[in-house]
Amino acid sequence: MNMGSSSVPDFPVPHRKLSLEIKILLPDYLGRISVITTELSFQRLLSTAGNKTEVVVSSYDDYFLVIATQIGTMGTILHARKEEGMSINPTFSVSVIFGKRDEPMLVACARQLIEHISCSASSRPLVLSLGLKDHSTETLKAIVSAVIENRLW
Repeated sequence: MNMGSSSVPDFPVPHRKLSLEIKILLPDYLGRISVITTELSFQRLLSTAGNKTEVVVSSYDDYFLVIATQIGTMGTILHARKEEGMSINPTFSVSVIFGKRDEPMLVACARQLIEHISCSASSRPLVLSLGLKDHSTETLKAIVSAVIENRLW
């Protein structure tokens, strides 16, 4: 592995980590205990356009969480869901919760993922966090492919 001063190390073998979480007990401000269940969690390292990208996918009772980061932080957070309605063709809603609102490719990435989720008959929404140095089409396609390849829905 080449560890130069300015280069990012190559990852010749895809790294995968799978974990199973059963229950998380969280007290609220009144001291009551809430139970949050996560079914599965998936983690993978990608090397895209010379950048190390860590992808984490978690499946909860009421939503899917996807985190993809090259900078070690959450970055832009998006919420995507399938709209309920009488139409034959599905409608999807994607909104930026925090972060860059002027990046249409991030919205397109969230839309692609929620379309795949809804095609599998799941009605759970998606929370997507993208902390990326590189917002290129190549990087976003690699992230979408990695999530779909290892989908938890």
